Amino acid sequence: MRARAKVITTVAAGLLAAAGMFAPTASATAPAAPEPRPAKGDVTLANTWVTTWTGANIRSCASTQCSINYSVPANYQLSAICWAYGQWVSQNGISHNKWVLLGSGSSWIWGGLLKGSETGNVPNQC
Repeated sequence: MRARAKVITTVAAGLLAAAGMFAPTASATAPAAPEPRPAKGDVTLANTWVTTWTGANIRSCASTQCSINYSVPANYQLSAICWAYGQWVSQNGISHNKWVLLGSGSSWIWGGLLKGSETGNVPNQC
Protein backbone atom coordinates (compact mmCIF):
# COMPACT_ATOMS: atom_id res chain seq x y z
CA MET A 1 0.00 0.00 0.00
CA ARG A 2 2.85 2.39 0.87
CA ALA A 3 4.54 1.72 -2.47
CA ARG A 4 1.30 2.55 -4.31
CA ALA A 5 0.91 5.84 -2.39
CA LYS A 6 4.54 6.71 -3.15
CA VAL A 7 4.02 6.05 -6.88
CA ILE A 8 0.84 8.16 -6.95
CA THR A 9 2.58 11.02 -5.10
CA THR A 10 5.54 10.87 -7.49
CA VAL A 11 3.27 10.89 -10.56
CA ALA A 12 1.23 13.81 -9.17
CA ALA A 13 4.39 15.80 -8.44
CA GLY A 14 5.61 15.14 -11.98
CA LEU A 15 2.33 16.32 -13.48
CA LEU A 16 2.36 19.49 -11.39
CA ALA A 17 5.93 20.21 -12.39
CA ALA A 18 5.10 19.65 -16.04
CA ALA A 19 2.15 22.01 -15.76
CA GLY A 20 4.28 24.69 -14.10
CA MET A 21 2.27 24.55 -10.91
CA PHE A 22 5.18 24.78 -8.46
CA ALA A 23 5.62 28.12 -6.72
CA PRO A 24 8.77 30.01 -7.68
CA THR A 25 11.70 29.59 -5.36
CA ALA A 26 13.02 32.39 -3.17
CA SER A 27 15.97 32.79 -5.54
CA ALA A 28 13.72 33.64 -8.49
CA THR A 29 14.23 37.11 -9.88
CA ALA A 30 11.45 39.67 -9.88
CA PRO A 31 9.80 40.29 -13.24
CA ALA A 32 11.10 43.25 -15.18
CA ALA A 33 9.16 46.50 -15.00
CA PRO A 34 6.61 46.84 -17.79
CA GLU A 35 7.82 48.65 -20.87
CA PRO A 36 6.47 52.16 -21.30
CA ARG A 37 3.50 52.42 -23.65
CA PRO A 38 4.55 53.76 -27.05
CA ALA A 39 3.32 57.13 -28.22
CA LYS A 40 0.00 56.96 -30.05
CA GLY A 41 1.66 57.51 -33.42
CA ASP A 42 4.08 54.61 -32.77
CA VAL A 43 1.39 51.96 -32.21
CA THR A 44 1.29 49.33 -34.92
CA LEU A 45 -2.30 48.53 -35.75
CA ALA A 46 -2.63 44.76 -35.84
CA ASN A 47 -5.81 42.88 -36.56
CA THR A 48 -7.67 41.23 -33.68
CA TRP A 49 -10.61 38.84 -34.01
CA VAL A 50 -13.84 40.03 -32.39
CA THR A 51 -17.10 38.11 -31.97
CA THR A 52 -20.64 39.49 -31.79
CA TRP A 53 -22.85 38.32 -28.93
CA THR A 54 -26.02 39.42 -30.74
CA GLY A 55 -26.98 40.41 -34.27
CA ALA A 56 -25.24 43.62 -35.33
CA ASN A 57 -25.27 46.30 -37.99
CA ILE A 58 -21.90 47.16 -39.50
CA ARG A 59 -21.82 50.87 -40.34
CA SER A 60 -19.84 53.25 -42.54
CA CYS A 61 -18.79 55.39 -39.54
CA ALA A 62 -18.86 55.34 -35.74
CA SER A 63 -22.47 56.46 -35.43
CA THR A 64 -25.96 55.02 -35.79
CA GLN A 65 -26.64 57.94 -38.15
CA CYS A 66 -24.28 56.42 -40.73
CA SER A 67 -25.41 53.99 -43.38
CA ILE A 68 -25.47 50.25 -42.70
CA ASN A 69 -22.88 48.47 -44.84
CA TYR A 70 -24.16 45.02 -43.85
CA SER A 71 -25.52 43.05 -40.88
CA VAL A 72 -24.12 39.99 -39.12
CA PRO A 73 -25.71 37.39 -36.78
CA ALA A 74 -24.75 36.53 -33.20
CA ASN A 75 -21.43 34.67 -32.73
CA TYR A 76 -20.05 36.09 -35.98
CA GLN A 77 -16.28 36.68 -36.08
CA LEU A 78 -14.85 39.83 -37.62
CA SER A 79 -11.33 41.12 -38.08
CA ALA A 80 -10.79 44.40 -36.20
CA ILE A 81 -7.98 46.96 -36.38
CA CYS A 82 -8.53 49.42 -33.55
CA TRP A 83 -11.20 51.26 -31.54
CA ALA A 84 -12.19 54.93 -31.30
CA TYR A 85 -14.71 57.14 -29.54
CA GLY A 86 -17.86 57.74 -31.54
CA GLN A 87 -21.56 58.27 -30.93
CA TRP A 88 -22.82 57.39 -27.44
CA VAL A 89 -25.16 54.37 -27.67
CA SER A 90 -27.41 52.80 -25.03
CA GLN A 91 -28.74 49.38 -25.97
CA ASN A 92 -29.39 46.05 -24.24
CA GLY A 93 -28.52 47.60 -20.86
CA ILE A 94 -25.09 48.74 -22.12
CA SER A 95 -24.08 52.39 -22.56
CA HIS A 96 -20.81 53.76 -23.95
CA ASN A 97 -19.26 55.43 -26.99
CA LYS A 98 -16.52 53.02 -28.08
CA TRP A 99 -16.62 51.81 -31.66
CA VAL A 100 -14.37 49.26 -33.38
CA LEU A 101 -12.88 49.79 -36.84
CA LEU A 102 -13.07 46.54 -38.75
CA GLY A 103 -10.36 44.98 -40.90
CA SER A 104 -11.68 46.51 -44.12
CA GLY A 105 -10.76 49.94 -42.73
CA SER A 106 -14.10 51.38 -43.81
CA SER A 107 -16.64 49.66 -41.54
CA TRP A 108 -17.44 50.18 -37.85
CA ILE A 109 -19.29 48.24 -35.15
CA TRP A 110 -20.40 49.57 -31.76
CA GLY A 111 -18.38 47.77 -29.07
CA GLY A 112 -21.50 46.99 -27.03
CA LEU A 113 -22.41 44.32 -29.56
CA LEU A 114 -19.13 42.44 -29.09
CA LYS A 115 -18.12 39.78 -26.60
CA GLY A 116 -15.44 40.79 -24.10
CA SER A 117 -14.69 44.36 -23.08
CA GLU A 118 -16.31 47.56 -24.39
CA THR A 119 -13.99 47.26 -27.39
CA GLY A 120 -14.39 43.51 -27.94
CA ASN A 121 -10.88 43.17 -26.42
CA VAL A 122 -9.29 45.21 -29.24
CA PRO A 123 -6.23 46.75 -27.52
CA ASN A 124 -5.26 49.58 -29.88
CA GLN A 125 -6.95 52.93 -29.95
CA CYS A 126 -7.15 54.39 -33.48
